[in-house]
Parts: sequence; C-alpha cells; structure tokens
Amino acid sequence: MHAKFGLTLVVNHACNLRCSYCYTGEKIGRPLSPEIGRKAIDRAIRSVRRDGALELSFFGGEPLIEAELILDLVRYARSAADDQGVRLALSMTTNGTIESTVAWSVMTLPELELAISHDGLPSAHDGHRVTVDGTPSSFRVQNTMARLIDAGKEFRVVMVVQPSSVKSLPEGMEFLYTLGVRRFDPSLNLWTTWTKTDGERLKDAIRRAADFWGERLPECSVSWFDEKAARAAGIPLTETARCGFGHAEIAVTPAGNLFPCERLIGADEPSNPMRLSGNVFDGDDFLGHAPLPGMSPAECAPCTLQALCSTKSCRCSNFIRTGDVNRPDGLLCLLDQACYRETVRVLESRVLTSF
Repeated sequence: MHAKFGLTLVVNHACNLRCSYCYTGEKIGRPLSPEIGRKAIDRAIRSVRRDGALELSFFGGEPLIEAELILDLVRYARSAADDQGVRLALSMTTNGTIESTVAWSVMTLPELELAISHDGLPSAHDGHRVTVDGTPSSFRVQNTMARLIDAGKEFRVVMVVQPSSVKSLPEGMEFLYTLGVRRFDPSLNLWTTWTKTDGERLKDAIRRAADFWGERLPECSVSWFDEKAARAAGIPLTETARCGFGHAEIAVTPAGNLFPCERLIGADEPSNPMRLSGNVFDGDDFLGHAPLPGMSPAECAPCTLQALCSTKSCRCSNFIRTGDVNRPDGLLCLLDQACYRETVRVLESRVLTSF
C-alpha cells in the first residue's frame, strides 16, 4: 500500500483552443465515461493505505468541457475516500476560457489546487493560444483570473516558455503580477527544438525572473526557485505521489488505457510505447507497477549539484527530450543548474542587504 497515490483522469481529448505547441494529440470528442472514472478511483483508493492520500487530478484536452462529469467524480471520490479513511486532494489545470456556471463550480471547489494557463504578456499568449476559429484568448483568461481573485480563490498560473517567448518571461510575470497573480509556474516547451542561442536567452530570462521573485518574497511564489530555495536550505520537501512513472501514479484515458504520466498520452494511440499493460477494468488496485530503479547516468557523475538535482527525477521529461526515461539532456540540465545558481544568488543578496 502507498502513503500517497496520484491518479490523473483524462476526462476528454477535446479542447476549445488550438494552441500551437499542444502535445496532447488530435482534439477529438471522446469523453471519459463515469464508469471508467469511478473504476479508476476505486482502484487508486485500494492502492492507498488507511490514513494515506489520493491525489486526484483532471486533465484534457480542456477538462472543464466535462465540468459536470468532474463534479460527479469529485462527489464519488469524496464518498469512497471517506469510506476507506483516505484523504483526498484535488488538482486541475484549465485554459481559463470556459465560463459556464458548472465550470465555475469546479474551479471554486475549496479543496481544488487550481492552475490557469496563461503565457505572460498578451502578445506572447495570443501568438500561440487561440480558439478554433483563430480568436485570441488572453482577454478571456484575464477575466477568469480577475473573477477568481475577487472570489478569494487561490490559483497558480502555468506559463509555457518556448524559444519565441523566453526573452519576455520576466516581463510576462510583471504583467500578471499587476493583475493580482502571486503564484507562477513556468513550464518549458520540451517538445520543440532549443538552440544554443535559445539556451543563452533562457539563462538570461531565468536570471531576471529570479530577481523578480526575490524582490517580491515572501508573497510571490515561482516554482523554478521555490524548490531550489528549500533544497539549498535543507528544508524537507512535501512528499508527493507525482513523478512515480507508473509507481504510485497512473493516468487513465477515456478508453480506459493506463499511462505512467499524462504528458505521455498524446492521442492514446495503440502504438504509443509509453502505454502500460492492461486496462482500468483489469484489476482491483494499481499495486502491480513496481518502482523503476534509481537513476545515475554516467554523464551526471561530474556534476557537483547531483544531490540537489530535480532534473533526473522527472522521467517523463527525460523521455520527451531523449527517448530514454533515465537520461536528461542539456536543456534540462541547463534549466536545473541555472535555477539553482540564480536562487542562491538572490538569497545571498537578500541576506547581505538585511544587515
């Protein structure tokens, strides 16, 4: 039995946007059935020991297209978790453009860890995140964020960072900050090509983003630096079921297929090498997936930051970049090393200026 289990339900492959960098495959209307969702929840709960936690996440496409289904599955998960003495944690990332009453009910669930996708400056966002008919979406997302702030609902903003927009990342954070955003989660586009010049721009953007973060501590959170600060200070990080790559973590598709991570599903095609064996109806729990051995790539041996490295632990990122779950690439290492270096620089500067 696991202390925590991460279950991601892909509630539909459909989406109302056509983002240029989307990695989730064809946007087809294939909703998750309540039966598959409930079976997945049952198996996940049976994989958690009493007093443990089920981390239940909803994914798409755009998950709020299936807002009524999500509410139904949340009610079911609450009841099933209570019956088994298991804690329930909820999370979801949405594009922030679905404005129905039921979608609002999902976003404002008290226990939901909510993430809204917005890429920073409206020009950076609208250059890639448009509706089916090509209409920009930034203004609609801004309206959703404003409503959430007025309602007192906390959320974080996922900012996709790619070569064409990396230079404006700090300015994008500044723009969102003026709107009231306080939690930022930059996310590299791992599915595109990053040149050496792009890498230099990324390092500069990380430096300036770290300055933005440091100047606004402690009210401002930036995921790239928060974790590094905790590791550098020796603060134990909150245990999570995520990044188990099939061990204590499963993603379930509308077809009932199983994957180690939602980022590897794509269109859920039979030829996908990342698909796990079996189907959601094939068992009573998810305890049959053993943990993968620890990673120690030979090329990482000279690195002095191994003890603080978070790059090696994300097997899906490794697979996306190199085709090998156990081997990161230069981009991932650049990100990890630059974030650690800039975190330490900012924290040391704050200590010196406090005297």
